[in-house]
Order: sequence, then C-alpha cells, then structure tokens
Amino acid sequence: MKKRGKGAKAQSLTPLFLCTFVPLCLCASVPVFCYNLFMVEAIILGILQGLTEFLPVSSSAHLILLPWFFDWQGIVNSLSFAVALHFGTLLSLLLYFRHDWIELLKSCSERDGMIWKIAAGTVPVTVAGVLMHTWIEQNRNPLMIAVALCLVSCLMILSERNYGKSQRSGMETVTFTTALFIGIAQATALIPGISRSGISIVAGITRKLNRDDAARFSFLLSTPAVAGASLIEGSALIRSGNIDFSIVGAGVLVSAFTGYMAIKYLILFLRTYSLRPFAYYRFLLAFVIIFSIWRR
Repeated sequence: MKKRGKGAKAQSLTPLFLCTFVPLCLCASVPVFCYNLFMVEAIILGILQGLTEFLPVSSSAHLILLPWFFDWQGIVNSLSFAVALHFGTLLSLLLYFRHDWIELLKSCSERDGMIWKIAAGTVPVTVAGVLMHTWIEQNRNPLMIAVALCLVSCLMILSERNYGKSQRSGMETVTFTTALFIGIAQATALIPGISRSGISIVAGITRKLNRDDAARFSFLLSTPAVAGASLIEGSALIRSGNIDFSIVGAGVLVSAFTGYMAIKYLILFLRTYSLRPFAYYRFLLAFVIIFSIWRR
C-alpha cells in the first residue's frame, strides 16, 4: 500500500477547510444583504449549529457563547431557539443517512438488528433529557462550558493515545452493551460544552471501533434524540407565540445545509486524521472563555 504524500493529505484537508471556513466567511457578508438584525443573528447561529453539531466541539456551547460574547438578546439567545435549529441538523442527518435508515428499518424483524441497538442506546439520553430539562435551561454558564470543553479534550487525547494499541472493528460489530455504553456517553452531552458527537466518538473508540465508524454510529444514534428534542421544543416555541417563522426558518435551512457538509467531510477526515485538532481547538476556546470572564 502506498503512503499518502503531503499533496494527498493537503487535498483531503481541502473539503474540511471549505466546509468550516467558507460558511464563516459568508457570515461576514450577511449584513450587506440582510437588514433585520435578528435575521443576521439567526443565519450566523444556523451556520454555527450546522458545523458544530457534528464537529466534536459542542454546538450547545457555541450557541450559548456567541450571544454571550456579543450580548445578543431575544429569541436567538434561548434554549428553545437552539433546539429549533436542531431541526435543521435533523434534516441533514436524515438526508445523509437515508439509505442507512432504510436498511435499519428492514432489520426490525431481527432480534439483534441494529435498529434495536440504536433504540437501546437512545434510552439514557431520553431519561436524562426528561429529568434534566429544567436544570439545563437554568445552567447555561460559560465557566461550566469551559470546564466541560477541557474535560472532553483530555478524553479525546487519551483515546487517541491508545487508538493504535488494539485491533479496530467496523460498525457491524456493535453489540447492545456497546450501544448502551455510547448512549450513556451521549446523555452526558446534555451538559453544554461536552459535545454529543465528541463524547460519543470517544466512547466508540473506547469500545474499539474505527474513528469513522464511531462517528457514523454516533450520528445514527443521535437522530432519534435530535428528532424528539426538536419536536418537543419546537412545538413549545410555536405555542409560546414568541416566534418569527422567517427568522427561525432561515436558521433551520442554513443549519441543514452546513450540517450535511459537516457530516460528509468529518467522516472523510476521521478516516485519516485523529481527534487531536478538535481537542486543541476546545482547549483554546476554553482559554478564551476564561479570559473573557476575567476581563469582565
């Protein structure tokens, strides 16, 4: 097997670079075309949600921190709006994994079918979501986010240190025990700063899955949880009457597009590269948060 040269590595990094930085550059031009400040904020947060929901850097942390940094108020600075944006990433999950879900539904008749393993892995986050909803709403604290960012960064680095020490397997080897283990890890991501994809991928690597297969299973496992949270909070947001459908709709559409791109290129990225760049970014973000708190 031929070794990948520097040119090949640079080429494989290009899609991830485009996926991450092009949308952020577009953010800078949004005010030129958009005169409604809340619309601008919603589009920026939609781009941020689409990228950070799947990159292992914590979408909830970024959705809390950006309004905090820039003192944004109103609907965009609420848990309900953040969950509404998850509807966009739900669309990207269903679109990207549409063929996988068709095959999963076909396995319903099998006692050990993958669909039942995903169902088992969804139980912990469902229970935790019901029990912790009020606490999550009341604890959107930047300092807590910084601590969570650092904690998961350490776990990422530790998992990568041990990655080459054992034989790795594909998603087809996932057992009910592994699914439940990853599901419990996913439930901890209700704490802002943990990252659903980050902690789930680390849990998958711990259970000896390949990085990209750990990511695929993480995304499939997150789909029911994201769907449930989107429906519950979305309906609550509509009933409250405190909603501008054009603002929420813009955020949802943008998050769906950027989410699809993030899924595609993260899986490609993890076939060759480790989680370390994301861990270092999380450490940097935690430092910025702590420095900002100190300056205030």
